[in-house]
Amino acid sequence: MNTLTEAAVTIGLAVIGLAMVSVLVSRNANTSGVIQSAASGLGNVMGVAESPVTGAGIGYDLSYPSQAGYGLGS
Repeated sequence: MNTLTEAAVTIGLAVIGLAMVSVLVSRNANTSGVIQSAASGLGNVMGVAESPVTGAGIGYDLSYPSQAGYGLGS
C-alpha cells in the first residue's frame, strides 16, 4: 500500500510540475500575474494560520492581481 501511495503522489507532483513549467514558458502566459496570484494566496494562507494566535481580524484578498483592488497587482 505504501508503494501505491508513493506512486500516486509522484505522478501528481509530476503533473503539477509540468503544468507550472508550461504556464511559465508559454507565449500566452501571464507569468507575472500567476506569480502575483500565488503570492497573494500565500499571504492569505499565512494570515489565516496566524489569526488564532495573534487575534487579528483577517480580511481575505480574493481579487485577481490585474483587477483594481487590494491585491499585489493593484
